Amino acid sequence: MASSLTCAGIIWALLSLLCAVASCVGFFMPYWLLGSQMDKPVSFGTFRRCSYPVRDETRQLTIMVEQCGRYASFQGIPSLEWKICTIVTGVGCGLLLLVALTAIMGCCVTELISRTIGRVAGGMQFVGGLLIGSGCALYPLGWDSEEVRQTCSNLSDQFELGTCQIGWAYYCTGGGAAAAMLICTWLACFAGKKQKHYPY
Repeated sequence: MASSLTCAGIIWALLSLLCAVASCVGFFMPYWLLGSQMDKPVSFGTFRRCSYPVRDETRQLTIMVEQCGRYASFQGIPSLEWKICTIVTGVGCGLLLLVALTAIMGCCVTELISRTIGRVAGGMQFVGGLLIGSGCALYPLGWDSEEVRQTCSNLSDQFELGTCQIGWAYYCTGGGAAAAMLICTWLACFAGKKQKHYPY
C-alpha cells in the first residue's frame, strides 16, 4: 500500500492522532476541577459533573448522588464562561480529530496529502490548538459560580481554587492542544510528498 506521506509525515500522522485523542478524552471527562462537598468527592468538566446534591423530600435532607453525567441542558452549565469554553474546546477538538483522521488516511492512500494540503492541515491544527487553549484559559473564569464555590469551601473565585485542585483531564486537554500547535503544525510542513507532474 503506497503512502502519500514522507517519513516526517508518518510521524506527524501518529502524533496528530495521539494529540487529538488526548484532547478529546480530556474534554469529555469530568475531571477538570476536583473538590469535595458533604465529605464526598466532586469533580467538574466544562459540561459534565460527578456527584451532585439532591433534596430528599421524604427524609427532608440533602444527599449527594455519586454519579457522573452531563448537565440536563446547555443552560444548566453553571457559568457563561464554561458555556463558551464548551463550544470553543469542542470545535477545537473536532478540528484536531478531522486532521488526525485525514493524516492517518494519508498513510494508506497515494496522493491524498501533498505539500500544500499538509500545510493547510497544519494551519487547521494550529487553529484547533488555539481554540482549545482559549477554552482552557476561559475555564478558571467560571470558578466563581455558586456550584464551584460550594465544592471549594466557599473560597474559590476567578483564578482562585480555594480548597479545590485542577484535575488530570484539564492537563490532558491542554497538553494535547499544545503539542498539536507546536509540534504537529511544524511537522505538517514536511508531511506531504511533492506531487508528480504528468506530461498530459
